[in-house]
Amino acid sequence: MTIEQIRELLAWCSVINVALLMFMFLVVTVLRPVVYKMHSKLFPITEAQFNVSMYAFIGAYKLMVFMFNIIPYVAVSIAMG
Repeated sequence: MTIEQIRELLAWCSVINVALLMFMFLVVTVLRPVVYKMHSKLFPITEAQFNVSMYAFIGAYKLMVFMFNIIPYVAVSIAMG
């Protein structure tokens, strides 16, 4: 696998993961009652606990996207010149 292929792979991974992150944010924001109802049937969780867990999950996912996709893409792009 060449460095150009790695760069292209990281670019597509970044696009897909950022799109998924935005989709999750919209679903949790717009459809909060539906998502909470679905999760509260599966797990005994209060709405406050649900809000904290969704906020933490989206935040952790965003950090992982930056650390494993966007930052390596920028580093490879800089290294390629």
